[in-house]
Order: sequence, then C-alpha cells, then structure tokens
Amino acid sequence: METIYLNHPIDEQTLHQKKSVMALGYFDGVHIGHQAVIKQAIKIAKDLGVSTSVMTFHPHPKEVLRKTEMNYITPLPDKIKKIEKLGIDTLYVVNFTTSFASLTPQQFVDHYLIGLQVVHAVAGFDFTYGALGKGTMETLPFHARNRLDSTVVRKHVAGDDEKVSSTKIRQLLDNGDVASVTELLGEEYKIRGTVVNGEKRGRTIGFPTANVEPIERYIIPRTGVYAVRLTVDKEQYNGVCNIGFKPTFHNEQESTPTIEVHLFSFDKDIYGLDVEIQWHSRIRSEKKFAGFEQLVEQIKRDKEAAESLLNSKVYE
Repeated sequence: METIYLNHPIDEQTLHQKKSVMALGYFDGVHIGHQAVIKQAIKIAKDLGVSTSVMTFHPHPKEVLRKTEMNYITPLPDKIKKIEKLGIDTLYVVNFTTSFASLTPQQFVDHYLIGLQVVHAVAGFDFTYGALGKGTMETLPFHARNRLDSTVVRKHVAGDDEKVSSTKIRQLLDNGDVASVTELLGEEYKIRGTVVNGEKRGRTIGFPTANVEPIERYIIPRTGVYAVRLTVDKEQYNGVCNIGFKPTFHNEQESTPTIEVHLFSFDKDIYGLDVEIQWHSRIRSEKKFAGFEQLVEQIKRDKEAAESLLNSKVYE
C-alpha cells in the first residue's frame, strides 16, 4: 500500500494519480463498521477494474477546531497498518488544518475527489465534508456533477442493535469493557509501548511486572485488573495487567495511571524493548489493601482468573 500525505492546497507533484474507488472517513479504530465501508469500496473497485483508495484525516478535527488534545483508539501508525491489512492500494492522509476545514463542500469534492481521479466514493451514512460538515452523502451527487458515483453504507449494528461507532468504543474503554470492544473491533484492543523502569516492588513479592509506557496517545482502559496477552520479540505471552495508581503503596494519586503486566512463566529481561498489549477481559477494579499479605493473595487469585479467561479463548 502506498501512503500519501496531503497538505492543503494539494501539491500535484506529490501524486501518482490513477482512477480509484475511494472509502472516506476518519476511521479511528478501523472497527467492523469502518471495515464494511472499506470492503465495499474494494468490491466496487474490483467490479470496475480500478484501484482502491482510502482517505483519512489527521489529527482529529476536534484537536484543530476545539483545540482539545485527543487520545486515540488507533493512533495514526496503527490505523495505517490496519487499513493496509484490508488490501488497499493507496491511503491518503490529509493534514486536517483550519484552512482545510474552511473548504466549501464543492471545493472538497473538486480538489479531493475529482482532483484525485476518484470514480466512485464510498462512505458511511453519517459522513460529512466541507465547512461545518454541510456536505453529506445526500449532497455528494449534486457536488459531484456526474463526475463520479457514490455509495452509502448503512449503519453497522452490534448485538444490542446499537450503532457500531468510535464513540461507543471509547465509552466501553472508559468503562473497562474490553471484551465488548473486541466484538466491535473484530480483534482485541491493542496498545504499543516501551518497557521502562518502575518501582520494581513486584519482584520483592514474587510477581515481577513489566512497566509499559505507551508509545502513542492511546485511550487507556479504565483502572483495574485485566487478563492480557503481551507480544515481545514476535512472541506472545499470557499475563495479568494492573492499570492504576497502586493505592496500597501511595496515598497521593499521580496524574497518569501506570500499566504493569505480570507475565506467566516468564523470566527474560525486556527493559527498553517495545511491546504490544492485547486486552482480553477485565477482572476487577483496583483497590487498596491493608498490607502485603492481602495483596499477594489477591494477585494469586487475579492470576488464576486471568489464566482461566485466556485459556478459554483460542488465539490465532
């Protein structure tokens, strides 16, 4: 997949243009609803005998328009990898700026669809474009002026008949419901990070942990204890993870929770290495214990619970 970064106005010299069917959207998470849009574009492109493309935007519009720093389900590097796995030929990443946001719907279609030789645009029913989101999938045929066709993908619903959306996934992560997130993403939620030095208290009580510092601005699940798998050096290991502030040892709460993973049957030195955490299930909330003995007994129970949960899931 070729990834092309676009700044407004588009520099024509940076493009290797060819006709394509384009899937449009922000695609944070590249969840099963997003995948339906992209797969529809792939199907149409195959029927037409042209290439496939995806257009996404970075950073999140809220960061630019509301000046609000955002955390992401899939930060841009992760989003690119997930889209590439779907079999897209070209990915356009548009730098979302105030000047880009001020484009009229007609200007967006002229420069970013017709100008990129898009012959067919595919998007979800709620996709908007142009200043103030005044362009919709209903207005797209008018702005296209018979220069391209379009397909609207209906909302994708989960088992509870609720729309699958990035907003829903964010809510689930805030609640710690990573198992439900798996259903909406089509795979476990993942966070990439680096193993850094921590307080090293775990090894003194027989449960050494890897202190993981996220590489990107991920949405961190709610504080608590989770069954996880951790990938390091292309090998996966089962583990139990605590996200929190370690109230048993700290009276003052830090601004950012720590992510500590205890791996089962593991004794390698992985300090400084990049790892990936896959979130399987939430076991319990974080709580304060009266002392080491109570904490150790609870960790043993957490470990047993995590092993049971992880063994009940067949991983590819």
